[in-house]
Amino acid sequence: MKHPALKKFRREKGFAPHQNPGAPEGLTYPKFGFTVTAQAKDSRARVGTFTTPHGSFETPNYIYAGTKGSLKNLHPHQAKEAGADIILANTYHMYVLGAVDIIAKHGGLHKFMNWDGPMFTDSGGFQVFSMGAGTEADELQSRGRNFGNENAVKISEEGAVFKSYRGGQALSLTPEMSVDIQHKLGADLLVQMDECTALHHDYDYTAYSMRMSTRWGDRSLHALKAKETDMQAMYGVIQGSIYEDLRMESIDWTNDRPFFATAVGGCFGDSKQSLWQIIDWCLPRIKSERPVHLLGVGFIDDIFHGVKMGIDTFDCVHPTRIARHGWALEKGAEKGRLNLRNEKYREDMAPLSDAVPYTRAYIHHLLKAEEMLALQIISQHNMRVMVQLFREIREAIRGGTIEKLRKSWLEG
Repeated sequence: MKHPALKKFRREKGFAPHQNPGAPEGLTYPKFGFTVTAQAKDSRARVGTFTTPHGSFETPNYIYAGTKGSLKNLHPHQAKEAGADIILANTYHMYVLGAVDIIAKHGGLHKFMNWDGPMFTDSGGFQVFSMGAGTEADELQSRGRNFGNENAVKISEEGAVFKSYRGGQALSLTPEMSVDIQHKLGADLLVQMDECTALHHDYDYTAYSMRMSTRWGDRSLHALKAKETDMQAMYGVIQGSIYEDLRMESIDWTNDRPFFATAVGGCFGDSKQSLWQIIDWCLPRIKSERPVHLLGVGFIDDIFHGVKMGIDTFDCVHPTRIARHGWALEKGAEKGRLNLRNEKYREDMAPLSDAVPYTRAYIHHLLKAEEMLALQIISQHNMRVMVQLFREIREAIRGGTIEKLRKSWLEG
């Protein structure tokens, strides 16, 4: 038996689920812009200016995760003080939490969160389909823990039906619903609904899924056009898992559609090597005049690889997630971070950084005492480090020293 919301969708749309509505005509983004201001001579790395109705920012840049409408352990003004230009919120969590309508009554997430800068929302698909992949969504390059619940989500041409993690009730998500939620949330930058497949999916299913995602993309574009707004722009998503020909087909479709920007999706369970291979396949073929986002990637070595191939923006929960475990990002440190829970910091009188005057010994004490202040201090520090990283990346692209900078961050 089909979920009532999906039956209603089919009745209202008036077409069979396998039919493709095609691309809408006349969809433009007059309040958005992207201009390349510097291009590296020895790679595809570039510096750009990204314009939205809530302000402009330079790229390459990092989109900081405010998953449930909050930056973990940080006030929005602290993010501004740290130098963050753009943040994101997660459509799936806002939907499951039942927060969408109250956010809309506030006038959108900007007013709800007291954030006046650019904002990005994803489609919600990553979290929904992670359940179908037998994976608990990690968002650190789509890696996670198997929890063996293949029946947690039902996927069809219309969309998906899944169980709420709050009450266990069945919820549905279609491309039209995803766009409607993102529209109500009021973010500047929206993402089409797509399915992120897993490594255990074979070629035939991956091909079917990728082509279904293209049809969902057309429906997402039609849904956005129906909103008659010039305050929001949409990303098309490239899928195809580890299969080069499917990635190329997905890119050609995305290039042909009236998206403002392009996002490169990964696949559940991929390795660093396969992630880099996907980036290397995709970037030369993507329309260069569009900004390009790499979904769910935040490790520093991956950032450098993506930047050198032409990625403009990244997002991940990494900086604040590792802060909750006592890890502080540090340029040149082993794996780029310090474990401040380690006993060697118990008497370390050095400040965490020039901008964070608290000593490492004090933060170590706070962690041992399980004081929340430690998480706030480290979270803000990690955000400052990411801001510093991307400022240095932009300067290195302009100066032709990106490889030298990569070594200074990763090799000390």
